[in-house]
Amino acid sequence: MAQAKSLSLSQFTTAVHSAVETAVKKHPKFKVEAPQGISFSFLIRGFPVPESILQNVTFGETQAFANEVAMQINAKAGLEAEAKLGGGQGAVYSVGRHVIIGIPAVEQVLEK
Repeated sequence: MAQAKSLSLSQFTTAVHSAVETAVKKHPKFKVEAPQGISFSFLIRGFPVPESILQNVTFGETQAFANEVAMQINAKAGLEAEAKLGGGQGAVYSVGRHVIIGIPAVEQVLEK
């Protein structure tokens, strides 16, 4: 089993900003600016996507962007393969007219 690694909020925020910037370059329809906040209140850790962008992309493109962000967060945070946040896959959470892109919440495992 992988050893736990601590990651400060500052390191995580830097990794998210860098990941979003890299993902935007690969997915030009998602011209989002660096997130100014990170939501921890949903089933995922993520940031909202403006409705103006969502009107011009498919769900497949949205998932691909989320996967790219997740891959970049893990790379920028320097996490080992077995410790990847969210299993290395991006997540898309939608409720009402709001869509949040991010990574699934990390499951906590308690051992004796």
